[in-house]
Amino acid sequence: MNDSIGFLTGNLPLDLAVVAWFVAQSAKMVINLIRGRGVALRRILGSGEMPSSHSAFVCAATASIGVLRGWHNPLFSLSAVVALVVMYDACNVRRAAGEQAKLLNYVVEHWEQLPQEFKEKKRLNEHLGHTLPQVLVGALLGTAIGLGGSILLQ
Repeated sequence: MNDSIGFLTGNLPLDLAVVAWFVAQSAKMVINLIRGRGVALRRILGSGEMPSSHSAFVCAATASIGVLRGWHNPLFSLSAVVALVVMYDACNVRRAAGEQAKLLNYVVEHWEQLPQEFKEKKRLNEHLGHTLPQVLVGALLGTAIGLGGSILLQ
């Protein structure tokens, strides 16, 4: 079985995961442009917003492993478990950290008695996590790229 020949790294599941990540990150830039927020090149590397590139990345790898190695293979099972943990983390832990950053940024901007040294600090990143729809769209995007790429390129 010649399922490990990829077009970027020599490993097809990894290559398809990278493609899914890139497509998701590029989609964020397009969505920002459509919403009138302008071109934000920082979106290509940033976290948060629609779609979840973390979900796309792990789902593309998982789906391609399922196609290439079989849906009952332990490697697919391990990949599926890791994908679920990443998506849970994106929806819950990282999202909560983003909400805390939003609150702390507000406090820093509006609390007059706050020492100046705190006001000079860099703003915290509020776009750490994802909503459930963002994770689901990322998962669907990654799964489609993983399935389609594995079938077309194997």
